[in-house]
Order: sequence, then structure tokens, then C-alpha cells
Amino acid sequence: MSLQTTAVPNFTSTRNACKLCSPLGACLVLRGIEGCIPLIHGSQGCSTYIRRYGISHFREPIDIASSNFVESTAIFGGKDNLFTALDNVSRSYKPAAIGVTSTCLSETIGEDVPMYLRQYEIDRAKGLRNNGGQNPAIFYASTPSYRGTHMDGFHEAVFAAVSKLVDGEKITRTESKGRINLVSGFISAEDLRELQTILGSFTTDYTLLPDYSESLDGPSWETYQKLPQGGTKPEDIKKMGEAAGTVYFGIAPGHDAGKWLEETWGVPLFRQDLPIGIENCDPFYKTLSKLSGKEIPEIWNRQRGRLIDAYIDGHKYVNSKRAIIYGEEDFVASLASFLDEIGIVPVIAATGADSQGFKKRIQGVLRNTRQEVQIADDADFVTILEMAKDLRPDFIMGHSKGLFLSRELGIPLVRCGFPIHDRIGGQRILHLGYKGTLNLFDLVCNAIMEAKQDQHDKGYTYI
Repeated sequence: MSLQTTAVPNFTSTRNACKLCSPLGACLVLRGIEGCIPLIHGSQGCSTYIRRYGISHFREPIDIASSNFVESTAIFGGKDNLFTALDNVSRSYKPAAIGVTSTCLSETIGEDVPMYLRQYEIDRAKGLRNNGGQNPAIFYASTPSYRGTHMDGFHEAVFAAVSKLVDGEKITRTESKGRINLVSGFISAEDLRELQTILGSFTTDYTLLPDYSESLDGPSWETYQKLPQGGTKPEDIKKMGEAAGTVYFGIAPGHDAGKWLEETWGVPLFRQDLPIGIENCDPFYKTLSKLSGKEIPEIWNRQRGRLIDAYIDGHKYVNSKRAIIYGEEDFVASLASFLDEIGIVPVIAATGADSQGFKKRIQGVLRNTRQEVQIADDADFVTILEMAKDLRPDFIMGHSKGLFLSRELGIPLVRCGFPIHDRIGGQRILHLGYKGTLNLFDLVCNAIMEAKQDQHDKGYTYI
């Protein structure tokens, strides 16, 4: 009698992960709020890891406080550590706000952080805290890394800030005076500056959240600044309940600030993919026009025309090329739409997030691709490499951790997204809008052309 066995993977863990930890995403949001300092309720190693990733991408100092768990804290609880950390941060930084995030350790031992913070607020009101008389706003995001990725932490922190700071009275939509909320997603500092330019061109008030375009990519200092200038002003976050609508880039896996604003304050929600490619950019500009009551400025119509002209110029280089794309789910979905739009087949679309809707989402944006596309969620880079070996990809598109794939497959890596540790200027890569799409198109074309030159000893000076 023969026994048939089903082959199973020979590993039980992630190998070279295609995701980052949840508190990292939350800290990025918190550094994008003016006068806000992140405080991680957990071990010192968690804040060190996040600082290391942030500093090597943004090339800026990033202060992240910690409640500094040790062995005894893990046994007896971290309330005293958290209270001491809140006092120290309040005295030392004099922040406008403190954003507290949890970690795997504090969540595993069952820390009730919301209860701790309520008690701290009571003690502070009674004058029982040694905080130097400082009373910053305090809000909390639950961000254990065993539940999700850095994108979960990002959206949780946005929700925490909005649900804590928004106040006022409900108004009718006709009273909103065209104010626009824009939740930007996990994007570059240059993207944020471009969004400011786009929003400003519609000459209407807006709240862009988060905004780390200056706080994580500012000018050189003569003296060290504990809290760099820049960020979304807390008073602008408070006004988000008055807006004509909220444009929300991407999908929030857990708590959703866009839904909360809609359900609690009656602010209409306009959710869309990151505006990369004409298919995604057009609805974005049209939504801004609708909410502001203004026509789309001519500058963007001209920019759109230049983008179409570039597509025509570069079509012969990109048509039918094959790409591997990876990264955050929102970013990969937008990249897939963009590549499909210019005639490139994304043979692999992968994300590190465990997302049941990822496959359907990618399939939904592939309007022109007729070939089979490998779509993988909960993926790591070793798995992506195994998938890629027989697919003959021409290039890879994603952050710098894809260098492993590039070297193994002998094809170019077009760096974009986060993190970019092995090049200068990762925070200044422009991805969004017609202008950002044009930048990505140039990067893709040039990577393909350079690879063709490198295939021949003499190369070509005219392609």
C-alpha cells in the first residue's frame, strides 16, 4: 500500500519580511502633527528600532520616547513607568501633544493603557504629577506588531489623533465653506509637499494629516531642536468635523478616521487609491474640484497633457515589459494600476500584510493585462524570489529591501516607497499626482534602457 503525502512548506516563520512593525507607522503619523512627540509603551529596543529605520530613510534625527520596560515591568505592569515617562516628556519637550502607542510586550501582558491615561489625566488635573505644569493633549493608539503591519499602526494613529482632537458642533454641509480633509497615506515628504501645492491651487482651507514634510525633511539647524517645526496643526485637526468632505487614500484595516468623521460628524467620505497614474489621478482632482466648488486649475490640465505626451514617447520602451512590485497594500495597488496603464505586466504583486481582499483588489485594477498575475499577501522576500524564478521579470519596483531580489534575479530595482536605506533622497522621491506619475514613468523607462545598455559590452549611446 502506498501512502500519498501533501507537500508542505519546510518553514514555519517569515523569512526576510516584506513588512515593518505597527508602532513604526504610528510614529510617522505622530511626527506629522505639530508639537507632538511619540511615546512607545514598551521596551527601549522598540523605540531604537523605529528611530533607526526612520533616520536612515529621512536622514533626520527623530526623537521617540519610551516607557522603558524591563524584566520587572513585564511582571508587575508598566503603569508607573508610563506615568513617569509622560511626566518626563512633558517637562523636557513641552509638547502640544503626546501620542502613546502600545507594543507587543505591553499588549501581551494585558496593559489597560486607556485606563492608565484616564487616571493620569485625573492626577494631572489635581496637580499630582511632576510634569512641570505642562498639560499636552494625550491620545493612544493600540499597535501590537503581532496584529498587522506598519500600515495598521499608521491608520490607528490617524484615528487616535482625529477622535481625540476633533471638537465643535455639527454643522450642515452648506456651512463647511469648501474645507477639505485629506488623509494622505504612507507617502514621502516630497509627496506631502506636492499635495500641499495641489490643495493650495484650489484656494480653499484644508487639513492634510499627517504632514511630516518639514518635521522629517526640514532645513539644517544651527542648534538642535527637540521638536522640529512643521506638522499638521492641532487646531486644524479640530476643524476636520467642519469639512465638506474627507479624501482618504487607501484602506484602514482597523479603526477608520474617515468613517468616524462621516458617522460622528456627517463629513462625507471619499476613499480612493493613491493618485499614481492617470486612472487614479483623474478622480482625485475631480473630487477636490467638487468639494472646493472650484474648477480644476489649468496647471494640472497642462501637467496631465505632459504626462500623456511622455507615455507616448516612452511606450516603445515599456510595452509588454514584466515587473515585480511589492510593499504596502495601498502602494502596490496603485503601482499595479499605473504599470497596467502604461503597458507593463506586473507578473508579481506582493504585500507583507495578511489581507484577504488583496487579490481581488489587484485584479480589479488590472484593466489591460491579459496574462496571469501572481498575487500574494502575507508574503516575504524569499517566497517572492521563489515565485519569480520562472516568470522572466524585467525589473523590480519597490523599496530598498528588494535589493536581495534584484541581485538574485540580475534585474534592475526601481526604488520607491519606504524604506530606502541605500540611497540618498528616499524621502524626496515624488510618487503622487500627474507630476509624481511622470517622475515614476521616467525612472521606469530609464531603468529598462540602462539594463539594455548593460547587456552589451559596447552598449548604446542612442536608444
